[in-house]
Amino acid sequence: MEGLIKRKKILIIDDEEDILKLLSTVLTKEGFENIYTAETGNEGLKLFEFINPDIILLDIMLPDKEGYEVCKKIRETSMVPILFLSAKSEEMDRIIGFALGGDDYITKPFSPKEVSYRVKAQLRRSCINFEQDKKNEKDISFGPFKINESKLEIKKNGQIIELKPKELKLFLYMANNPNQIISKEKICDEVWGEDYIGFDNTIMVHIRRLREKIEDNPSSPNYIINVKGLGYKLIVKGE
Repeated sequence: MEGLIKRKKILIIDDEEDILKLLSTVLTKEGFENIYTAETGNEGLKLFEFINPDIILLDIMLPDKEGYEVCKKIRETSMVPILFLSAKSEEMDRIIGFALGGDDYITKPFSPKEVSYRVKAQLRRSCINFEQDKKNEKDISFGPFKINESKLEIKKNGQIIELKPKELKLFLYMANNPNQIISKEKICDEVWGEDYIGFDNTIMVHIRRLREKIEDNPSSPNYIINVKGLGYKLIVKGE
């Protein structure tokens, strides 16, 4: 596993050149082979899209946007481990970092050696989780659809359907509960993790967009149907 971990791609986003050089040097000495650096949030987001890193070290105080904002943007599409680097040591700063999806929070000044060990720990955990996911991997097939949950991949008639994160989560939830009436309250709780109040239009919009991508005729759906006054149901024949 150690050899696999050291081949993982590390992205460091920090506007302090000395920190970029220090961390790159230490991580290289620890055997890591693929280290990328960015000095701004926008540059970091472009690199994230280009290299698809396995872990990100992210400074909070960046010249163009806060690291919190960068983290929030990344979390729209990826669950890559994110370790915040910050001179802010207040409890609330840490809470915000974790609430936005950070996996660790390291306060400056820090020990570069400690950072490298934290990186290793996160990557080791990711590898273990990946292997566990592979063991638990399952496909869901019905009609023209084939869903690979571990890859978050949905195909219709062999063609990949491009869904946005919430549309994907919504379809996967319904596919795991076929032919069941699912209330809007339940959808809101399971997909958004929020109370239903105020989400009615949001759910309807996402259902409409999902139908546009999976139905042959979105205005006359065969799969996601509305059960008046109760919610929605994904029709899977043979269940």
